[in-house]
Amino acid sequence: MKVHLLGRYMLSDRREYPCQVINMSPGGLALLAPGIGNVGERVVAYLDHIGRVEGKITRLLDNGFAMTVGATPRKREKLAAQLTWLANRQILNLPEDRRHDRVVPRNPMSWLRLDNGREMPCRIIDLSLSGAAVSAEMKPLVGDHVVLGKVPARVVRHLEEGFAIEFSHPQASETVEENVTAR
Repeated sequence: MKVHLLGRYMLSDRREYPCQVINMSPGGLALLAPGIGNVGERVVAYLDHIGRVEGKITRLLDNGFAMTVGATPRKREKLAAQLTWLANRQILNLPEDRRHDRVVPRNPMSWLRLDNGREMPCRIIDLSLSGAAVSAEMKPLVGDHVVLGKVPARVVRHLEEGFAIEFSHPQASETVEENVTAR
């Protein structure tokens, strides 16, 4: 389906570029992109409303490229549901269903402190003013209280690649990244 989603992507040489998705299905996508890799090259993209997708470049376009979406069947189902929601939102002029936009922090590495005082390194998958998606060596139970960096939070659900937390209090846009990565 035709979509207009902004995001950024990284090629195998670890250079990052902004991009705009122009069409997408659960199995692939085409995007406008300033840095064009080679057919077969691995790509990791972070897309608004979708999150992280990985795949390989399948063909080059005039101003970008097409790529596969490597995902489990469950993740493909979730992606199909997200695309359906996006299509319906555009057709019906529905508002965004999240309270705050999610972004991938510049420095995704942080520390997570559990209720029992144990600390472990973690990676912030994405972040908003009200919460974050986090990946760590273990998943705390839903309802557990944790601290991400210096920000107290509660685990609200498990994700395929981690878990989602809701901050005890909404964060300020100017300091949220600094606070979640501070130790």
